[in-house]
Amino acid sequence: MKHRARLAAAAAGVIVLAAGCASTDSTEESVTLQVFAAASLQEPFEELGEQFEAQHEGVEVQFNLAGSSTLVEQIRQGAPADVFASADTSTMDTLVDAGLHSADPVDFTSNTLMIAVPAGNPAEVSDLSSLTADNLNLVVCAPQVPCGAATATVQEAAGLELAPVSEEQSVTDVLHKITSGEADAGLVYVTDVLRAGDSVEGIAFPEAASAVNRYPITTVKDAENAELGQEFVDLVRGESGQAVLEEYGFTAP
Repeated sequence: MKHRARLAAAAAGVIVLAAGCASTDSTEESVTLQVFAAASLQEPFEELGEQFEAQHEGVEVQFNLAGSSTLVEQIRQGAPADVFASADTSTMDTLVDAGLHSADPVDFTSNTLMIAVPAGNPAEVSDLSSLTADNLNLVVCAPQVPCGAATATVQEAAGLELAPVSEEQSVTDVLHKITSGEADAGLVYVTDVLRAGDSVEGIAFPEAASAVNRYPITTVKDAENAELGQEFVDLVRGESGQAVLEEYGFTAP
């Protein structure tokens, strides 16, 4: 009887050990896909991330959302990225010139600038030229950020010299200054005005047509999850991805 009891206890131990190993293996099989994306892509990409996770059991999509130039610098410094989506082609060119892409970048959507003002438009902004008014607190993106480069293009096209009180590192920072009442106006993307809802008003201006931002996407060189990264790129470029982007105000590339 004692011998049988020892055998039973040993068998139970083997079962527990096997269960523990199975649990460990399951944990080891989980994968995190690192997607570095321009801040203006936050809402549509988070929705597409949920779709991707639903289609890939054990995969979590983690987003790093910031100004495109900031993201490229992080990748150059060794940050682990599988996918990079930029808000303009020139910033993507910086990644390509550094040899940090694993596939040719492809344009997947586009966006244009719009003037954003707080609800009620207290400063009575009407067009691009009104942004040069004295005592107007204007906020724009920094020149090295895609929305800042677009701002420089439109003011040159209009023959204007804007004098912003601050230059932000991402379009979402500009939008925050407006929604918080720290700025009278700002230049953001059409999509940012839409997502801000009733807290801001958008004012279109014809010079925006001179600076349409095309968004390219690629997988990153030596990515840990290269195949999954390409599948995410395919989702973004596919029918489902394009429908989600259109829903948030983005247009065809």
